[in-house]
Amino acid sequence: MAKKPFKPYVPPESTLPELTIKAVVLGVLMAIVLGAANAYLGMKAGLTVAATFPAAVVAIAALRPFKGSILEENIARTTASVGEALVAGAIFTIPAFVISGVWDHLHYLESTAIMLIGGTLGVLYVTILRRSLVEEAGLPFPESVAAAEIVKAGQGGQTGAGSVFLSMGLATIWELFKNSNGIQIIQDYAGGYFSMAKSKIEMFGHKTIFGGGFIAETPAASPALTGVGFIVGLRVSAVLFAGALIGWLVLVPLGVFANPGLSAFVAEGHSWLDIATQVWLKQIRPFAVGTMIVAAFYTLYNLKDSLMAGISKAVSDLQVKKEKGDEVNRLEIDLDFKKVVLTILLIGVPMYFLYEYFARSVGSAILLTVIMLLLGVLFAAVAGYLVGLVGSSNNPISGLTLSALLIAAVLLVFLGVTGQHGVMAVLGVAGVVCTSAGIAGDMTQDLKVGHILGGTPWKMEIAEIIGVIAASLILVFPMIAMDQVYHIGSAALPAPQAGLMALMAKGIVGGEMSWPLVVAGMFFAVGLIMISSPSPMLIAVGMYLPFHSTFAIFMGGIIRWLMDVMLKKRNATDEQKVKAENKGVLISSGLIAGEALTAVVLAFIVLGERLSGVKRIVDGHVVSSLKYYAVKTLGVTHPSVIVGLLVFLGLAYMLVVLPLKAAKNEN
Repeated sequence: MAKKPFKPYVPPESTLPELTIKAVVLGVLMAIVLGAANAYLGMKAGLTVAATFPAAVVAIAALRPFKGSILEENIARTTASVGEALVAGAIFTIPAFVISGVWDHLHYLESTAIMLIGGTLGVLYVTILRRSLVEEAGLPFPESVAAAEIVKAGQGGQTGAGSVFLSMGLATIWELFKNSNGIQIIQDYAGGYFSMAKSKIEMFGHKTIFGGGFIAETPAASPALTGVGFIVGLRVSAVLFAGALIGWLVLVPLGVFANPGLSAFVAEGHSWLDIATQVWLKQIRPFAVGTMIVAAFYTLYNLKDSLMAGISKAVSDLQVKKEKGDEVNRLEIDLDFKKVVLTILLIGVPMYFLYEYFARSVGSAILLTVIMLLLGVLFAAVAGYLVGLVGSSNNPISGLTLSALLIAAVLLVFLGVTGQHGVMAVLGVAGVVCTSAGIAGDMTQDLKVGHILGGTPWKMEIAEIIGVIAASLILVFPMIAMDQVYHIGSAALPAPQAGLMALMAKGIVGGEMSWPLVVAGMFFAVGLIMISSPSPMLIAVGMYLPFHSTFAIFMGGIIRWLMDVMLKKRNATDEQKVKAENKGVLISSGLIAGEALTAVVLAFIVLGERLSGVKRIVDGHVVSSLKYYAVKTLGVTHPSVIVGLLVFLGLAYMLVVLPLKAAKNEN
């Protein structure tokens, strides 16, 4: 049977407005806002969420009063999603400069250069690969199809913007009353260390006293993390939480118990909770890094056949494209191929200077530049292919970044570039590759949405480049503010992927790797693979993150499961299930954006007060003006964890009852 010809929503002969100033400006503004929100979320939870859905909804609502066309909405959404993709690559690598100790704070110029070079390369690489990945690869593109359906529904008046903005407003208020820099009357989480009876174990004729216990924590009262759990579902959130259980309730107690000498720190005034936390930071995290390394390469290995097939097809299709001649309609027109290749080569010049600045070695910079330009096409193809399979929210670009980091580290050690400059050069390579792969995956998804809707490829590619430039110049500022206030690498902002990159760079180039712990973690990953464990990478990330964070994500997965169970009991149709799922995803997107953006805004307020010399003192500590007001005026001295836990009842209502009502109203 012949394959049914594809028909886009907007026909090729259409002359609707598309790449307009209002569409691009709206897209850039959304890119900055959504990018800042995802920067906070990614460094806090180690996960980012695709901005395509909220961007599509906001674009429909914002452009409707201006009689914006569906193609203008598509351009605004395309430009907006760049911010999330670019910052996803950035927060996985750039904070590693701080965590590794080669920077004492985030540097604006170097960070912007990494994002600008990597992001632009990602756009150009996918421009070359678009036809193969988007039109002819036969990939499902689950998030692209869902986003296109939201845009189509918007043409009939169903924008969904009310759900996004309502949940965003509620999450904003909640974060204002929960954040330690706001009017804090809600405690994020509570926990403690519960000691058990001491044990005497005889070894080699000597009895040694071992003490131990367990850490117990409540889930973080975080609408954003709960929203993440709802979006990824019970299965993913459960695997992530399983890693937390292994790390915090198995390995940390073992670490405390197996080190009798730790009791000496109690005599110095440290609590057992502090000691257990240090065991997690200094011993369990390196173990988790070892697990991540094997898990990342195992993920890529499993995709080797399909990836090679996709790359080979992309190369062959480039030859076919040259034979099209004048018969190509607007839906098949990309940016000029020769100019794209020339621009990629020209970008090699600033890339060289960036690497030379980090490595302080001309030869090393030249070699790294040539290799990364060549490997860039491969990484872009891999990222695009993975997005086509699982969507950008689940795209494991950290595996690609780790591959590039290891290649760069081995090359630099071989060339004799070690120490601080070697670490910076390796992280610089990783930053360019990660931002490039992040943009490549996101752009492939965006182009597929445009393909379904009838968008013009070259106009979308121009919009992506504009979005990359604007986001690169601005998004470093909220990252700097969050580092200054919440401190990258702390429990408040752990940045797990960046921690992995920092440890690998320092370990290989700087010679500071905790190899016994890392190797043990690698064998743990091998064991997980041998028993066909689901996603060893997610288990490793669960071990690496704070327990209360993964617990909150798991709570979101449970809430999603409750919604699915209720739909099944009601014998919901496929259309009703999609309706409920879309409603829940939009509400979750608003929760994520509201909490994350409020945390970013509070960080800027506190940073501004510090720079202006404003000092508010409470109990001998400098606090924000909002915190000072809460204590001195409202008399709030002990935030309530009970009130914090009540948020899950409200979230269950918003993420179960409201989607079920939306499904019931489906005609």
